Amino acid sequence: MPVLTPRADGLVESTTPVLLPVMAPRLQGELSAAGFGDLALWGEGDLGRIRFTPLAGPYVHGPNLLTAPGGGIFVAQEAPVMVICGVAYRGFTPARRCASWDRIHHPKAGVRREKTRRRVDLPWANVLIEQRGVDLVIAAGTDIAEAERALHFSVDTILAEARAYAAHCDRLPEADPMLRSMVMQGTHAALSSVRRDERGRFDGLAAGLHYSAPARTYYRDGYWTLQLLLEAAPAMVHEEIEMLASGVQPDGEAPSGVIVSGPEQAKAWEELRTTVFGLDWIHTRSNDWWSDHFDSPLFFVLAIGDYERASGGDEPAERHWPLIKAIFERYRGFSELGLPVKPRHDRDWADNVYRGGFVAYDLGLWVGTLDVIARLGRRIDPQLSGQARVLAEQTRQAVDAALWGPDGWYADYHAPPGLEDVEPTLEHHLTLDSLTLLRHDAVPPDRALQVLEAVRANLESRHNDAQPYGDWGVMCCFPPYRHKADTRSKSAFAYRYHNGSDWPWLSGLYAEERLRRGLSGWRYPMLRWWESCLEQGWMGAVEYFAPPWGRGSLLQGWSAMPAAAALKYRDVVLAGDPG
Repeated sequence: MPVLTPRADGLVESTTPVLLPVMAPRLQGELSAAGFGDLALWGEGDLGRIRFTPLAGPYVHGPNLLTAPGGGIFVAQEAPVMVICGVAYRGFTPARRCASWDRIHHPKAGVRREKTRRRVDLPWANVLIEQRGVDLVIAAGTDIAEAERALHFSVDTILAEARAYAAHCDRLPEADPMLRSMVMQGTHAALSSVRRDERGRFDGLAAGLHYSAPARTYYRDGYWTLQLLLEAAPAMVHEEIEMLASGVQPDGEAPSGVIVSGPEQAKAWEELRTTVFGLDWIHTRSNDWWSDHFDSPLFFVLAIGDYERASGGDEPAERHWPLIKAIFERYRGFSELGLPVKPRHDRDWADNVYRGGFVAYDLGLWVGTLDVIARLGRRIDPQLSGQARVLAEQTRQAVDAALWGPDGWYADYHAPPGLEDVEPTLEHHLTLDSLTLLRHDAVPPDRALQVLEAVRANLESRHNDAQPYGDWGVMCCFPPYRHKADTRSKSAFAYRYHNGSDWPWLSGLYAEERLRRGLSGWRYPMLRWWESCLEQGWMGAVEYFAPPWGRGSLLQGWSAMPAAAALKYRDVVLAGDPG
């Protein structure tokens, strides 16, 4: 039996405690009704572990809240404060470091009593804890003033904000319980990724709970997250574009993400970056998270294009046109045989795989980027617009010749003999990330339909008897990588991470392509990952998972993609999937 069960109202219930991931604009953590929770403050770092008397079940889980017969957990939105109702304080263990990698020696922090409350002063943050009858209120801040302001929130105000936020995430109330709950949690993953600093200013889209130290915002994670935000919070998309622009270099290079840490966390990170051998080669600038990623500049242009298409505003494009032009020239300079060549390194989304040569995923993004430049440049830069339009058509023709294989899909990556600085190689297995080629219409329609049928037969685990784990989701690739030397770390193992796990953002991309082309069979990729989460007791949109290896981070922003697809095609989705 599943550990978690969706309800008709979109909430999820269980009889046993499970981890509840919480992310508000400042406060975040993982809590359990069993009586404990680990808390952190965005931009500053870990705060410590709170302990309280357990809440008896059954339990009902929603975005940033949990209710039980005797109380519940509720997180405010407008300040870093939460309340656990119906419990008594049992203790707080302060964090000894702002993050696991923090090598700076910090004095041990203690918990001291101040009249009716307890106070914890960490070098990077402050925590205030107050027992108000049967309610336990926990507030935090970069400084004591922020924590004091948060602690002034009444219990009623915190409850009202938590319930209003959960209601705001309920964006497909007409759907069946499984679909409604998935959309609610997917919306929560996207909206909760919007972070704020201590003054309330936008501070980036967080990738997820486990991607907050150092605090950073990614180009690719942010791009897939903003697919839902384009409709739900378009102003945040504009803000994210501006933040990502700060990481794009004059020559068009960009890191995997932009670091937005507060002063103490930034100090600890810079100490690590500049003293550990090799880190300053990986992160070459102080605000870079993993410099020079092959896909990041392309996502920057695509985000600007999507924002213009959704809002009608081309102001970001006009202001950042010099960067867009630099990105165009950069990738044109990488080109051989009509296509940009990715060096054999691990710097795109598959960052545990050394893909080199012509990479299907990156080429799809490149075609989409050319189309954006051609469209937006008609007014801003007609000459570049024309160049991009011609190059887009030439690229489409070259993709088919370089990557189409006899099995009926596009190879993952191919380096034919003669490419400069890349050894000849061919990884011809089927990948979900190659659907970027379909998303940007980089391939002929008949080829696209062949690919989608191949995905259905090979990557949907329910149809693939060659994988040993039964019906559990949509694999990101199959068969596993045959070039073992091209994988490292988690992806060195079959079905793990980039080597075959279900990534909800990719499942959402696949479901959206079926919907866009009027094909049935979209419900399985849209929902099977969520069904697996409920079966296992994983509350919230997970980063990735596979049966032999478990899951990644909870509450991952880009795992909102299935919800974004459902909302984009809501009429079709509500009518049901005939296949």
